[in-house]
Amino acid sequence: MFGIVRPCRHRLGESLATQWMAHLCGLCLALRKDHGQFARIVTNYDGLLISVLTEAQAERAGGGRRTAGPCPLRGMRTASVAHGEGARLAAAVSLVLASAKVRDHVADRDGVLARKPVALAARRVATSWGRAGERTGSDVGFDTALLVDAVDRQIGIEALAGPGTPLLTVTEPTETATAAAFAHTAVLAGRPGNAEPLAEAGRLFGRLAHLLDAVEDKGADAASGAWNPLTATGTPLAEARRLADDAVHGIRLALREAEFTDAKLAHRLLVHELRTSVDRVFGTASCAHGPAPTAAMPGGPYAPPGGPGAPLPPEPPRRDRRGLLAGCAVWAGLACTCQMCCGHFDDPWSGRRREGLCTNADCSGCSDCCNCCDCCGNCCGSCCGGDGCDCGCDC
Repeated sequence: MFGIVRPCRHRLGESLATQWMAHLCGLCLALRKDHGQFARIVTNYDGLLISVLTEAQAERAGGGRRTAGPCPLRGMRTASVAHGEGARLAAAVSLVLASAKVRDHVADRDGVLARKPVALAARRVATSWGRAGERTGSDVGFDTALLVDAVDRQIGIEALAGPGTPLLTVTEPTETATAAAFAHTAVLAGRPGNAEPLAEAGRLFGRLAHLLDAVEDKGADAASGAWNPLTATGTPLAEARRLADDAVHGIRLALREAEFTDAKLAHRLLVHELRTSVDRVFGTASCAHGPAPTAAMPGGPYAPPGGPGAPLPPEPPRRDRRGLLAGCAVWAGLACTCQMCCGHFDDPWSGRRREGLCTNADCSGCSDCCNCCDCCGNCCGSCCGGDGCDCGCDC
């Protein structure tokens, strides 16, 4: 799972968390239905925003749902999931962009892709995904050629970029691609008047995604010698932060210009969670459900378990390392009972405590109030997770 919008269930609240999972599962199942099991690997947190925006504008909010059968990632439970054109558009965009990402890694000869047999297989997969995304995009009236053109231009721009090149020149192709995808949700929802403001929101979201990806990868790229937009253009982190903050603010303003049937989840993800993502990437936020990064408030006898300053629970005793066959048998049992998907589990081989696949969410700032609600004194859980937050105040 990848993407910059990784909300924490504690901040979303039960209602919005259920809706968010419906769109995540809807994207995954749309990929499987149209393109087979293997295509589900491109399911990502940001792609589901397309589905969220489409449903938020629809006349019957929440009407595009169906009951999906049991799934290991849901603990073998059925669930109401999003389906329809919004989910299919999200699938098409995810496939095309994943195809481009694979081709980019092959061209850079990253890791195992430096080996010719692996690179050849990766190219075939990328070509298959690109064609599949094009077919699905065509079915919902979206021209994926816009995305492909943006990716191709990106390669040329990066080749020419150097010290002094404006960073926004490098992010432009990503901005153009996401603007087109966001704007098409207005077409699918039958609200053509929303196309312009959503295109602006998409353009800024693409800028933000590119910026945060560059900041997160800066250290690793420097170590491996890989190309990084911040390093190549000589852009300092302070300037990247300024651009990121401006993008978050611009997205909030653009969303105000659009008309929605039910904007709670879209607002929560594209206003509050984006701000949290920026803080997380730039290291200005911490998770309230884990240890504090610095000695803040002391933990006392009345401190809630796991709260800020509270002592960490003791590590479970380490078991002797299992052999290959025994570990595989335990792995199969954990997978079949979904313990590897949700919650925590002990590693089948080492016995170390691990987090489930579904727990890879961003918990930073769970106890903090939303930026746009600070002036009214309400916190996310009650303000945006339940009754909604109109955020009429300018913060």
